[in-house]
Amino acid sequence: MSFHVLHLLLFLTSVRLCLSDEHSMESVPDLQNSMYLVVDGYPCIRLLNLSGEIGCSNPGREKVVVPMINFKDADEILQPSAILVSMDDISSFFARLQDDSNFASNVGGVLIKPGTEIQKRTKGFSPAQKFPQAKFAPYQKIDYEWNPIGSGVMWNQYNFPVFLISESSISPVQEAASKNVKDKKVYTSNVAEFDLVMQTTKAGTHNSMSCLKEETCLPLGGYSVWSSLPPINISSDKSKPIILTVASMDSASFFRDKSIGADSPISGLIALLAAVDALSHVDGLDDLHKQLVFVVFTGESWGYLGSRRFLLELDLQSNSVSGLNNTLIDTVFEIGSVGKKSNDGFGNFFAHMTEVSSSKNETWNALKLARESLPFENIKVSPASTTNPGIPPSSLMAFLAKNSQVSGVVLEDFDTSFTNQFYQSHLDDLHNINSSAIEAAALLVARTLYILATNKKELSSSALNAIKLNTSLVEELIGCLLNCDPGLSCELVKRYISPTNVCPNHYVGVILDEPSSTPYPGYVHDVSRFAWNFLADRTSIRKENTSSVCSQNCDDKSEVCIGAETGKGTCVVSTTRYVPAYSTRLMFESGSWNVLPPNSSDPMGAVDPVWTESNWNTIGLRMYTVQATAYDRFVLLGGITTTILSYFAIVAVRGSIMKALKKD
Repeated sequence: MSFHVLHLLLFLTSVRLCLSDEHSMESVPDLQNSMYLVVDGYPCIRLLNLSGEIGCSNPGREKVVVPMINFKDADEILQPSAILVSMDDISSFFARLQDDSNFASNVGGVLIKPGTEIQKRTKGFSPAQKFPQAKFAPYQKIDYEWNPIGSGVMWNQYNFPVFLISESSISPVQEAASKNVKDKKVYTSNVAEFDLVMQTTKAGTHNSMSCLKEETCLPLGGYSVWSSLPPINISSDKSKPIILTVASMDSASFFRDKSIGADSPISGLIALLAAVDALSHVDGLDDLHKQLVFVVFTGESWGYLGSRRFLLELDLQSNSVSGLNNTLIDTVFEIGSVGKKSNDGFGNFFAHMTEVSSSKNETWNALKLARESLPFENIKVSPASTTNPGIPPSSLMAFLAKNSQVSGVVLEDFDTSFTNQFYQSHLDDLHNINSSAIEAAALLVARTLYILATNKKELSSSALNAIKLNTSLVEELIGCLLNCDPGLSCELVKRYISPTNVCPNHYVGVILDEPSSTPYPGYVHDVSRFAWNFLADRTSIRKENTSSVCSQNCDDKSEVCIGAETGKGTCVVSTTRYVPAYSTRLMFESGSWNVLPPNSSDPMGAVDPVWTESNWNTIGLRMYTVQATAYDRFVLLGGITTTILSYFAIVAVRGSIMKALKKD
């Protein structure tokens, strides 16, 4: 009786276990999820130029699977490993990578902690060079250190995968790496599996020339945007001198999808957009003596792609710059990094000016007059130090290369060197800027432009004071362009476009198809499309007694369709255009890209790296537990030994039985 009861209990227990397993694992994906943990992160990817490669990639055609270990525990590494590095140790890691060949040979991959807490300390991190893009400087002193903290590590080549771990994934990764050290005698190991196989590595195309030919890469680039206030009457014979106000919308980083660039350069972009909004409410813009034109460049972090292509399009008089003339540009006013506050909580700005004396004085006088009109007492504007070798890294360099006599100024939040301690780092984010500084810069720029465009005899303090800034717009732009919440899903952006991503990322990206002045929206970056629609709206003239709704184009050539992606597009009179931004050394013909030889009319073309990005199939990172190889071999050897002993035992027993049977 007791035997039957025990049998029944065992049966019920097994049924319960089966039902429990069936409930928790209903498919193969459920089994995979229980075995593998997908790690959220941002990869460092492979970029190429005419002379070679930079960035990161798996060394071959296969995934990399290596055990994880903390950098602090990696005194001696005897096998390829994934090194977990904190931001505090990032400089030490790269120094050891360069100095210790044995250590370098055993780095199978790198996992970097986000390190946002480092922003609260004085120690910064910039993977950029000490003089970013020094080859494009219009002066000889290219050893000057605009970015003293720059390490240049993002410009090196790494034949192993590198990922920045997201905040949500850092805890399990940290725990797994620490467990590997604590449980050295255990026959299991926590490993990281890197899927960062680049097509250029697989094909053996290790520079831009070869990879473009074999179609294993695409050129870096995108679409810049320009707009005039008020709209330009293209059919008119009368042309005004142009005040060209520029900013950049792209940044760079060691990690492709974590290029935020809050202070450098997005603070300048936000200031430009806010200044346009402020000026759009001013009466009598048609009566200004000079034409206001605003340009937002992309690709500036990679050889000034946007500004150089813009100038070339002006020379070619292409459709993308219809209405503009290179000879009419009177002054170039660039808004650089303006997001840093001074000790008293407001802005401290410096005007880096070109050496054209007459225009230099006019621009500086306009800045001083605008500063005096501001309602903020703590705002300071000073001319940059005369000990500087020239203007800092900026789009203005491209204009100077084209015409050394161009009048220009770059407004920055630094004098002799960057105040941004996280230049071109993933840490140059929302927490690295101050909204009050951007607001001060925007109002300063708006009033300075008005002064420059107005006849001095007609300028009045009342007209100047009438230029007001919408501070809530600045706050909204910061939330849209520099934060994931609300990010590009904010009401302001969704009023104009349907964004493909929520979290903003200001990496330039690649050109996906033949460049055009009217590109397919799906091939244009979210921020470019937003900038186009915003500028078209703010600089527009709406026709009276019309309610024309558009989905793409308008019947009148002087009109553009804003908000077309939302299904509620409106035709307005506006001179707003896309301008392709890609290397002036490239030409798209017969469905492929070709590298052109240097041209004497393009002085920057001789030093143009011609940046490209490698293609890839998938990028991924996950971790899981594996049994040690030594243990597997031990089990195999034990199994073989047991099998052999069992065979001899069977033979022996069989012999004994046969003998016993014979005796019987």
